[in-house]
Amino acid sequence: MGVLSLAGYSNRHTVYIGKDGKLIAIDTKVSVKTAGSDLAKKLGELKIAKKVKSEAPASRPKG
Repeated sequence: MGVLSLAGYSNRHTVYIGKDGKLIAIDTKVSVKTAGSDLAKKLGELKIAKKVKSEAPASRPKG
């Protein structure tokens, strides 16, 4: 995906892949300080639905 620098090290990139497995976006300007909020913003722009947390399944009795 072209993320290696000329020195052979990987650059920081965020790759967005749709449910169908197709590439939908690449962010090449990733900042460590703002990566989380930038990611959330981009997912909103791409109209990716928020995942609803489900409750943990009840533990099963042992035995």
